[in-house]
Amino acid sequence: MTAIEPRPPLDADGHLENLGDWSTEIATWLAERENISLGDEHWQVIIALRRFYCDHEVAPAMRPFVKLIRQELGEELGNSIALLQLFPGSPARLAAKIGGLPRPTNCL
Repeated sequence: MTAIEPRPPLDADGHLENLGDWSTEIATWLAERENISLGDEHWQVIIALRRFYCDHEVAPAMRPFVKLIRQELGEELGNSIALLQLFPGSPARLAAKIGGLPRPTNCL
């Protein structure tokens, strides 16, 4: 990947300070910072999450996140295990970070 210059400012948790700075290139850069190579399933989840944020102006915590992905993308991706494999550690938080969204409330 080509280096993004200049890199957008991040907050202390590594989320974009300005949500308007997000792009697919920025998402790829943010994912690489987390040692994640984005595939089709990652993008499906990120797009669904960004659409939810656009509609509700909130990034969901884990339980609503799993429910959202199950409703949008089906049972195969819409379960905790699948999301942990795509976004290790804290899937809701990491997907929001890569998706250019603020940190979900109630996420560790």
